[in-house]
Parts: sequence; C-alpha cells; structure tokens
Amino acid sequence: MLMEMLVLGYGNIGSVTASDLAESLPSTQIVIAGRSKRKAEEIANSINRGNVVGAQLDATDHHELVKTMKKSDIVVGALPGNLGYKSMKAAVEARVDMVDVSYMPENPLALDREAAKAGVTIVPDCGVAPGISNVLIGHIISKLNKIKNVFIMVGGLPENPVPPLGYTITWSAEGLIDEYTRRATIVRNGEQVEVEPLSGLEEIEFPGVGKLESFYTDGLRTLIHTIKDATNMWEKTLRYPGHVEKVKLLKALGFLDEHKMEVDESRLAPRALTARLFESKLQRHDVKDILALKVEVTGTKQEARKNYTYHLLDRYDEEKKVTAMARTTGYPASIVAQLIAGRAVTDKGVVPLERLGAKEEVFKKFTGELEKRKIEIVKSIS
Repeated sequence: MLMEMLVLGYGNIGSVTASDLAESLPSTQIVIAGRSKRKAEEIANSINRGNVVGAQLDATDHHELVKTMKKSDIVVGALPGNLGYKSMKAAVEARVDMVDVSYMPENPLALDREAAKAGVTIVPDCGVAPGISNVLIGHIISKLNKIKNVFIMVGGLPENPVPPLGYTITWSAEGLIDEYTRRATIVRNGEQVEVEPLSGLEEIEFPGVGKLESFYTDGLRTLIHTIKDATNMWEKTLRYPGHVEKVKLLKALGFLDEHKMEVDESRLAPRALTARLFESKLQRHDVKDILALKVEVTGTKQEARKNYTYHLLDRYDEEKKVTAMARTTGYPASIVAQLIAGRAVTDKGVVPLERLGAKEEVFKKFTGELEKRKIEIVKSIS
C-alpha cells in the first residue's frame, strides 16, 4: 500500500511543505487539507504533481481531525498557533506520527507521556527558529561538557526596508502579533525569568545584511526544559532599525489588544482587525525576502572554553518562486517527516529537535538535506 502523508494547512508554509514532500517522495500520496476544499484543491493543482490531492478539513472539529488523521501514516501540522496543540493531541489519539511548525502558546512536552504510551513520534516546533536552531544547538551541546550561553537571533525580512514598518509578512499575521505580545521566557544568570515582548532591544551587524535591531521573543520553547545548566539563554527576533518603536506605538494605542470593543453596534477585537490589516498592507508579493539566523553557544570542553557560531542567510528562490521564510520553515518540516518515514527517527513521545540534533547520524542527514535545497549554514569555532 502507498504511504500517505497529511499536511494540515495550505498557507505559505503548508503548501511549500506539501510540494517538497511530493517532489522528494513521488510514490507517497500527499494530502493537503484545509477549511476550503476549493482552496485545497487549487493548491494541490498548483503543485502539479500526480501524488498530491486537496481535501476539506475543519481542524477545529476534533472528531473530524482524528478521523482524518487515522487515514494517514504521518501528519505535518502547519496551522495557526491556536490550533497547534489541539492538532498534536488529535495525532496522539489517532496514533499517528506528527511533525508540527505552529507557534503555539502551550508546552508541547506536556504531551510526552501520552504520545509515548500511544507509541507515536511527535516533533514540535519544526521550522527555522524554533527548528533549525534547535538542531544546531543540540549538536553543539552534545560536544561540550558544560554550557554557559545559548543565544539565538532570527528574522524574516524584506531584502530592503519597506514602508511603513520596514517589514513585509511572509507567514501568519496572527503568529506575528503573538511574537509582539507574548511574554518571553529566557534564562538570566542561571534563573528562568519572564521578560516583556519587544524588550532587550539592541543593534547588531549581520553579515551580508548590515545593521539590524533585535528584541526578546518567546522562541526558546523546548530548550527551556531540555537545557538545564545554561547560565544565559535567550532568543531575539531581528528587524530593520526603527521597527520596534513603530510596533510599540501600535501596541500602546491598543491595536494589538485581544479584548473586544464596541464599534458601530458590533463587537470587535482590535487585534483581529490589525491582523487583517497586516495581511492587506504588509503582504507584498512583489518584494523578495531574506531569512537571517544566528546561533551562538559557548561552553567548555575538557576545561577549554569553546565558542560555536552558526550563520544562515537564505534568500527568495527565483526559480521556484518560494520565499526564504517558507524555504527555511517548510523544508525542515518536510525533511523531518521524511526522516520519520525512513526510520532514521524512531524515538517515541514528544521529541524536541535538539534531541535529534545531538545524534550525529540524524544531524548529518538533516543538514545534508538542507544543503540539497541550497540552505547553507556557515559554522565557526573559536
């Protein structure tokens, strides 16, 4: 029987993941599903491969979600963050392996015991950061005796600043607003602390890009629970200088608030309107994007101090018309799904990517597949 993979979500990330799976696994049936059957079929037809079909699925309907998942061998979740944890719970109930890229507020490791008992593999946060960053960090810490600092900086940006925010949207508007409003957990002097979103502002020089500003975001995710001995650990998002000041103005004026307010006899959450406006005004298909990622880990190996730094700078794919954000988020999800299908990953339970990165063979396969897709990571050790 043919293997079947189900991709939940047909947005920028889900469609690219489905396309990569279809190209990499021509004998596997790829089902891309979403609320609109017409849209799902349209995306499937645009991929233009005989092993991709579109299907209607309401991911908010738990019964329907479990029923659909049971028909598949592996599920890839590319849904908004508010549906990510629910879809992983459905995968556990359906007893199907799953890879997920959603930016959920919940801790996916809370499902570890249930997933292990069900005999399934659930890999959360399988994008760029969290995602590629976790694989790199897991690989580094496996080579060190003690960890001091773990720092991540990441940003999806237009090639050049674009008014009014110096930014264009290449992923979920809701996920973007989450970044700007969700308190971030970091490690400072060995203690976990929560910091305000958009805080910790500093300017850096990124190779190949120039000056950028960075600020705390809640991107450590599973690393908070799997790396216990770091002295300092944080993730910061990268933007062009001046962006944070403008977003803080929107926030101060209430445009990112979730509480509904009355407008012309209707009740409306300002955040919901802002998300739609962001989609309308900041989605610029005529503007090419870049993805900048820096991972830095310092520690000791046999008493010697070591500093590992990785840089990744990816650009819009002119040939396939795929954004750098979709490449560095959708491809990792596809690669890990393929590693599960090929039995290179057999761990059961909720499996964070840093655990996979610590396995030399898996690390080589993962980074090798990124290289095949021309996602280049530059490493330096001092």
